[in-house]
Amino acid sequence: MSDLAKATQKAREFRQREQSILDCAFQLFIEQGEEKVTVEMIADKVGIGKGTIYKHFETKNEIYLLLMIRYEEELADLFRRLDANTDKEALMREYFRFRVQDPEKYLLFDRLECKLLADKAVPELLEKLHAIRAANLVKLSSIIQEGIDEQKLADVPPEYHIGAAWALAHGASALSKSGFYQKFIGNNDDFFEFLLTAGIRMGNRNLHKK
Repeated sequence: MSDLAKATQKAREFRQREQSILDCAFQLFIEQGEEKVTVEMIADKVGIGKGTIYKHFETKNEIYLLLMIRYEEELADLFRRLDANTDKEALMREYFRFRVQDPEKYLLFDRLECKLLADKAVPELLEKLHAIRAANLVKLSSIIQEGIDEQKLADVPPEYHIGAAWALAHGASALSKSGFYQKFIGNNDDFFEFLLTAGIRMGNRNLHKK
C-alpha cells in the first residue's frame, strides 16, 4: 500500500472513529443525562481509551456543540432535499416534524445551548452553530414570505410565524416528558400528528382576518 493510500485510510478511520464517539456520546447523554456522563464512560462505550477521545475533542463542550451543529446541518439537508416547487404546506410540515420527531434530542440541545452560552464555551463552534441556524432561518423565512405573498399566510413578519412554530415545538417536546400530561393526553403519535396540523395551520391568513 502506498504512503498516500495509507494516509487516506488513516484519515478515513479517524473520521469514522470521531463519528462513533459522537454517536455513543449522544446515546449516553439521552440515556443518563449529560451531567452524569464522563469522558471515561464515552470511551468505554466506543471501546477505546480515554486518551483517544482527546485526540478528537478537547472537552465535552466540544462534543456537545458538534452534536448540535450536526442537528442543524440535518435541517439544512432537509431544505436541500425538498424541491423548490414542493407544496409549501408539505414543506412546513416537514420542518415542524423535524423539530418534534425526537423531543429528547430537542430538549437536550436546548439545555446544552443555554449552558454553553452562559459559560461562553468554545465560541468558534457556537458561532458556527448560529451561522448554520441563521442560514436555515433565512431559507425558512423566504418560504414563509412566499406564502404571505400568495395570501395564504397572515401578513405579519415571517419571524412571527417561525417563532410561533418554534414555541409550539418547544411546548410539544416539554409535554412529551411530563408524566402527568402524558397520562392526560394519551397516545403520543396521535397527539403529535394533531400538533403538526395545528402548527401548519395556525398562521393561515383566514384565521387572522379582522
